[in-house]
Amino acid sequence: MNTGVKITAFAAAVAATFAATYAIGATVDPVTSGPESAAHAEHPPPAGRRSGNADTTPAGLQSSQAGYTLDLTSPRITAAKKEQLSFAIRDQEGRQLTSYRREHGKELHLILVSRDLVTYQHLHPTRAADGTWNAPVTLPAAGSYRVFADFTPAIEGAANLILGADIAASGTYKASTLPKPAATTTVDGYTVTLNGELRPGGSTQLTLTVHRGGRPVTDLEPYLGAYGHLVALRSGDLAYLHVHPNGEPGDGTTKPGPGISFTATAPSAGTYRLFLDFQHNGTVRTAAFTVPTSKTASATESADTEKQGNHQH
Repeated sequence: MNTGVKITAFAAAVAATFAATYAIGATVDPVTSGPESAAHAEHPPPAGRRSGNADTTPAGLQSSQAGYTLDLTSPRITAAKKEQLSFAIRDQEGRQLTSYRREHGKELHLILVSRDLVTYQHLHPTRAADGTWNAPVTLPAAGSYRVFADFTPAIEGAANLILGADIAASGTYKASTLPKPAATTTVDGYTVTLNGELRPGGSTQLTLTVHRGGRPVTDLEPYLGAYGHLVALRSGDLAYLHVHPNGEPGDGTTKPGPGISFTATAPSAGTYRLFLDFQHNGTVRTAAFTVPTSKTASATESADTEKQGNHQH
């Protein structure tokens, strides 16, 4: 495998990189669940790239979409200090949304990343009765970060939405660069290998394989209904690609490791940062990869992508 082009495995352009020390394997809640579960199969087409909809903006690049707005009430916090991140989802009348469809046990999934794609956290905030969300967060260094709210209003026919907004961490700034592409990474004694290609405009299979101490891990534990969760973000503007595993625990065919497979489509050519969350021995860990796309997809694959949208299964 050529790690410069291939790899072995759900936000306008940025002009600078920002500081952050990333602990690959920070134990924050990871992303959602298995792909073809009944709950997910019932989703309406996701907002953003939808067939018959003129809006082709990749997910996460907008703070307002389909009549809903991500309203950050704490857009600035202090770096290296535990603070409360507060926000609300408002409808077109300005009212705070209080009714959500639960996805894999949660009403809303919150992804927080640094603009340089080095720091990554997946949080599950708590909601007050008035619709205000709060989550304790510690940003490791000063710089600019992006918050993504992944949710579906509990309204008949409502589409899944991924809204994004920027947050600044004050403190001493130190530039950071995106880690180089590599097929293998380690986290807390685990080695994770990425196999497959990320192709712009076409679906491809990515398989991530987990080893520990040179031995395959065959007893991965379900977390939010899946053995692994994958989030991909495009370097530059942080376009959001949320991917779900192929298969789920208890379906009679999906094994608890060592391999976790996904089907994903990149919205465009470029370099992406992939974050895999998996659970073993009761602890959630995150493995990160820098991945350049391969060749452009065929016309048929591109047409299929337009039908799928950005929230992949």
